[in-house]
Amino acid sequence: MSLSVYQASVPLFVQILGGLSSVLHKAEAHATEKKIDPNALLQARLFPDMFALTRQVQIAADFAKGAVARLAGVDVPAYEDTETSFADLQARIAKTLAFIQSVPALSIDGGSERTIVLRPGTPNEKTLQGNAYLLHYTLPHFFFHTTTAYDILRHNGVEVGKKDFVGSF
Repeated sequence: MSLSVYQASVPLFVQILGGLSSVLHKAEAHATEKKIDPNALLQARLFPDMFALTRQVQIAADFAKGAVARLAGVDVPAYEDTETSFADLQARIAKTLAFIQSVPALSIDGGSERTIVLRPGTPNEKTLQGNAYLLHYTLPHFFFHTTTAYDILRHNGVEVGKKDFVGSF
């Protein structure tokens, strides 16, 4: 039995975004319990030239919604990147989950051979077939940003572990 593009994407995005949501809930509780300004965590980064937690979450959500939309051949929903609180980040994750779960599996599976053009019309334009786009571009980036968000919080003392990151499946 072969694995469909839908099976390799949406359930995985749902699982890991669910874990990210759980980790963010724990971070917010940690900030409250320790009387830490939430912005100290929201703007934390692992190194000065890396994105802060808020941006890591935004990008992770963007990779999930972008992949599903591109594979299904529909417009990628535009999000404004205005999140400034844990509640805002939770809303972004919820909005992303609602979108990716609303796209029919057959539409996504039809994208396995679809030509995906990233950054069209720019010097960085890249053209990939659907399967390669998902497996070699989207998933590595999605996991990089979700892992980095987790690492930022763990580094800042939030008591989370692998089970929190992985979420439920």
